[in-house]
Amino acid sequence: MDPLIEPIRAASRQLVRELGFLRPGLAGTELPPSAVHALIALGQGERLTAQRLAGLLGLEKSSISRMLRKLVEAGLVAETPDPGDARAKQLALTAAGAARLEAIHGFARRQVAAALARLPDGAGETVRQGLSLYAEALGAERHRPARIEIRAGWQPGLLGRMLSLQAAHYARHHGFGAAFESVVGRGMADFCGRLGSGKNRLWGAWQSGMPEALGGIAIDGEDLGEGRAHLRWFILAEAARGSGTGQRLLAEALAFVDAEGFSETRLWTLRGLEAARRLYEAAGFSLAEEFQGDQWGRVVTEQVWVRPRP
Repeated sequence: MDPLIEPIRAASRQLVRELGFLRPGLAGTELPPSAVHALIALGQGERLTAQRLAGLLGLEKSSISRMLRKLVEAGLVAETPDPGDARAKQLALTAAGAARLEAIHGFARRQVAAALARLPDGAGETVRQGLSLYAEALGAERHRPARIEIRAGWQPGLLGRMLSLQAAHYARHHGFGAAFESVVGRGMADFCGRLGSGKNRLWGAWQSGMPEALGGIAIDGEDLGEGRAHLRWFILAEAARGSGTGQRLLAEALAFVDAEGFSETRLWTLRGLEAARRLYEAAGFSLAEEFQGDQWGRVVTEQVWVRPRP
């Protein structure tokens, strides 16, 4: 073992203690460390959503959601609709949040200045360089892309996982309930019984070392008839969005469609899903029909997208 490892670990623990991360009232506030770092990130001028903030801070989306809710209730952060994605909200500091952030910066600057004053001449630059190099090395390890594998065909638990992701996503973002889950579940059960046909195929995405699928997609080549393929149940866990996994799943499905010679591919979705719309348009789909429907338990605007055989 490298003899530097344990001394660096010990110094890192001491740094955490001396900066106050283990004590209440970080940076002279009543806020927990995650909230202090969130205010600092929001104060840097970049437009952030909850998902982007979660990635910057290395936190789970659920933890970010709870923390943001408290910051909004405290009047420190405001949420506004994201014009590029109807499902997301842009975050910004309020006037009170900006004032709180300035107090945090003032506290931290005084803390660092006091420590630097105790160092020998020239040692401050050594500290800066060492901390920067160490932080960058740790960050490079954390942000190393996880290997995501696409597997074709039935896999134990894949359809169940896709149903769970569908139910949770559409309940959270569209208010769908048991009726939606029931309709999707019946369709999946019927499809599962027809997977032996060469016209039907299923794909899932797995992150290396993780037991649960990140999501999946299906091509049903029989339920529409007339040589048309039905793209169904395309879903990804929120943690996997933006990783390119959705494009890979869609590409696998459409390569199968083209190889099997289907005349066209159709999919049904809802109006307002801008990220999905851009993905479908890039793959050659165009909007063919829009109508009001209530099969999911409430009236929504449904869309039919069609991709002709290239």
